[in-house]
Amino acid sequence: MSRLTIEQAIATLAGDLATHSSDVLFHLKNEAADQLTAAKAKADHVDRAIEIKFADRAHGLRLEAGKDTGVVHFDDGRVRITADLPKKVDWDQSKLAEITRRIAANGDDPAQYVEISYRVSETKFGAWPESLKSAFVQARTLKTGRPSFRLALIQE
Repeated sequence: MSRLTIEQAIATLAGDLATHSSDVLFHLKNEAADQLTAAKAKADHVDRAIEIKFADRAHGLRLEAGKDTGVVHFDDGRVRITADLPKKVDWDQSKLAEITRRIAANGDDPAQYVEISYRVSETKFGAWPESLKSAFVQARTLKTGRPSFRLALIQE
């Protein structure tokens, strides 16, 4: 079996690469995954060092600006640092539901204050009787994600 290197694979059109055996593709996929894991570990390590170096300075600048989150900019030597601490807000769904019920009970429209969305678990939908499914099917659109394939060597 002729082994193809990752560098050779990258230089090969995907259509041509697809003509190789599953065994060759399996090895290429594993080698690429190993390289990706190693590169991610390296990038994470450097990112952690950058965070250690600049976190306090960015925090101080946010405090000066009177904010807990967001973007601050500063220079360190010849390097311009943009430090972003994004805001991530979680809302307690049961408490929001109670609040929207109270708003509606007072005669106001909750949609003026909150975004309301509905979701149906696909697992639950699949278990419903056809009579219930038929009422919901017109509101359901099925979309597919990107296909994926896992390759595994069969042990002989």
